[in-house]
Amino acid sequence: MFDLSGKVAIITGSSKGIGEAMARGFAEFGAKVVISSRKQEAVDEVAASFKKDGLDAIGIECHVAKADHQKNLIDKTIEAYGRIDILVNNAGTNPYFGPIEMMPIDVYQKTMDINVNAAMQLSNLVLPHMKKVGGGSVINISSIEGIHAAKYMSAYNISKAALIMMTKNQAIEWAPHNIRVNAICPGFVKTKLSKALHENEQISNALVKNILLGRIADPDEMAGLACLLASNASSYLTGTAILNDGGLDLAQHFHMG
Repeated sequence: MFDLSGKVAIITGSSKGIGEAMARGFAEFGAKVVISSRKQEAVDEVAASFKKDGLDAIGIECHVAKADHQKNLIDKTIEAYGRIDILVNNAGTNPYFGPIEMMPIDVYQKTMDINVNAAMQLSNLVLPHMKKVGGGSVINISSIEGIHAAKYMSAYNISKAALIMMTKNQAIEWAPHNIRVNAICPGFVKTKLSKALHENEQISNALVKNILLGRIADPDEMAGLACLLASNASSYLTGTAILNDGGLDLAQHFHMG
């Protein structure tokens, strides 16, 4: 059910963190994976480490907010592997932390361009290739922040909420082509993006108090769910946004802690 042999997966923002963990998970289940992020050097390094472990991977540099980079990512994947079955829109940014009324509009726009618009454009670019092979799976990486508002996180919150609605719209429109679209909403995960939170003991302790499982997640703990959504194990699942948060949402909901 989880077998991905013969499948080709593109994962954006996969030179580290959640993206790299998901890419490795796919590769271990037999997929050919395309490691992608802004620096060729970084993606080459990850692809080389995968190959060393007997996994099939290539690295393609892609700044997701640039149209020519998006096109190049798809073209190079087809050139190397001849097909695309899985797309994970994982690349994300959170450049602003502060009051909504003081947020510079260009910073807001950058957040939307990377977190939402790039995901929509890349999905549109892979659509004809997925149609050609009779179906596929698109996985959009949203966040618990797309479900709950958080002080001083407005641009990020808005972008992640938009991703969830985009997922539902894509699922409705692409189901006739056997293309399933789902979103993963991680809670707090130890990544570069959340470094300021998990490396500050006071903030980290306060966060953990509200997580039922009592700890912050490792990136690997997002990979299993991605493997489920990429494979036939979830053949009847589309249009969903799945929380993978260790029970944080529940604890917040009931004001436990």
